[in-house]
Amino acid sequence: MRALVTTLILLALWQGLILATGLPPFLLPSPQAVAGALWTHRGELAPAFARTLAEVIAGFALGTLIGMGLALAMAASGRVRRWLGPMVVFSQTIPIFALAPILTLWLGYGMAPKLAVVALVTFFPVASAFHDGLARVPQARLDLARVMGAGRWAGLLRIRLPSALPDLATGLRLAAVLAPVGAVIGEWVGGSEGLGAVMLHANGRMRIDLVFASLALVVMLSLGFQRIIAGQIAARLERFAG
Repeated sequence: MRALVTTLILLALWQGLILATGLPPFLLPSPQAVAGALWTHRGELAPAFARTLAEVIAGFALGTLIGMGLALAMAASGRVRRWLGPMVVFSQTIPIFALAPILTLWLGYGMAPKLAVVALVTFFPVASAFHDGLARVPQARLDLARVMGAGRWAGLLRIRLPSALPDLATGLRLAAVLAPVGAVIGEWVGGSEGLGAVMLHANGRMRIDLVFASLALVVMLSLGFQRIIAGQIAARLERFAG
């Protein structure tokens, strides 16, 4: 109910701004115009939504697997951490807008470069949060496991991994917010399908109502995807750790 009330207030302020300033529709369409564009262009927006959703899910899964693998490798070996740790941080210093055209050039204009972009923006929060969790396990637990005969890998999988699941859940929540952003960026740079491509083409035709309609769908996709990840996967990881 709070979210619904907040949304209604924002819509009322939006409409009030248009009435007070007299902004033309090509600068700021009204909520009614955006709703009309959603209905009128539903045949175009529905497959675009499905395409972006598929990119988000597949790219998020790929980025999560890469991030978890890197975190486990760095936690298991100090040498791997010293070599890969700076490279992981360095990968996040390059603007994604600079990498997206290169990935499109290398991988083509299909779904592959979009998956790569989503994976790039999601693997770092997963790897960073999960590795921090693996590194924060109390040393007393590891010493006790070692005294009881557990080797390095047994200590990692049976002691450090379960203790780090809440941190992994935090990384997944953050990555779930970034994943739709990465998909739309990939579609902006080089793509003819998806909500990002619809926004780009509509902006070129000065169909600002369609741009806002596509943006509204991106927001709904982001909120829904983050809610699913946080409410289902991340919450279950935390319960399992507890």
